[in-house]
Amino acid sequence: LVACGPYTPSDSLSYEPLADLVQLVARDRPDLCVLFGPFVDARHQQVENCQLLGSFSDVFKLCLKTLVEGTRSAGSHLVFVPSLRDVHHDPIFPQPPFPCPELPKEDKSRVHFVSDPCTLDVD
Repeated sequence: LVACGPYTPSDSLSYEPLADLVQLVARDRPDLCVLFGPFVDARHQQVENCQLLGSFSDVFKLCLKTLVEGTRSAGSHLVFVPSLRDVHHDPIFPQPPFPCPELPKEDKSRVHFVSDPCTLDVD
């Protein structure tokens, strides 16, 4: 499964499309999900106007937690690819992978953070 952000509707930061994606992964149980950013879109009107309830990093961590915990039972491998529009990440090219020191131990073998650009060798 491949998905590309932003994972919010254009008129709110509700992340309903992200919740729908988590349900799809839980139901279909794909072996691999490649998830392209942006996860916190720098071009979203509410982000541009600083109408977030937390920091950019906090919003990203909540997205990450939603995806990782919501797909744990499916056992799918998750690959996170950054976007230049990810407001919480370095806006340089090539982009380094997202840092994620808080990743739970049980998820480290199935959650992968890659750079942009990258080459993925699947199986």
